[in-house]
Amino acid sequence: MGGLPDESLIIPYQTFVIALAKQMLVLINNIREYDSQINSIFTSMDDASIFTSLPGTGPCLAPRLLATLGEDKSRFSSAQEIQNYAGLSPVTERSGQKSWVHWRWQCSKFVRQSFIEWASKSVGQSYWAGIYYAQQKAKGNSHQSAVRALAYKWVRILFRCWKTGKAYDESKYLKALKEKGSPLLVVEKAC
Repeated sequence: MGGLPDESLIIPYQTFVIALAKQMLVLINNIREYDSQINSIFTSMDDASIFTSLPGTGPCLAPRLLATLGEDKSRFSSAQEIQNYAGLSPVTERSGQKSWVHWRWQCSKFVRQSFIEWASKSVGQSYWAGIYYAQQKAKGNSHQSAVRALAYKWVRILFRCWKTGKAYDESKYLKALKEKGSPLLVVEKAC
């Protein structure tokens, strides 16, 4: 008791760890190959520049979002259809005098997660998205609720860019918000 470790235990565990490490290296190389193929296909698509222009999409989310919408512009006729498909639109149920709102349960969870991840990443990369998120948090919304609300707004912007074939331009969007007198751009004056 309390002596040197038993080699009959150590050697099999070392062999097992080495075998796992070799399997992980094969997996890592396969993932790199997938990533390379995805990037090659994505960059060859006509709409790739639209999705790379969106703040926060990066090399992972831009292809996921393009795959969600596809290249067939007749697939979705409104932003609301995409919001419903992605499970971002709230559902209101009524029964008698009661009414409650919840998120959609019947949707592609991967698609919803893609939009939510994108919205979350856009907070630090888009001026208006950061302000909108902060406003949602100030209203008492949780992080998840604020990000879902932001994703809901982003889908309208993405839909327009996708339908027109034009890349997102933050300065043009901020100018449009200013012209409309959006509360997103109202700066409170300090005393």
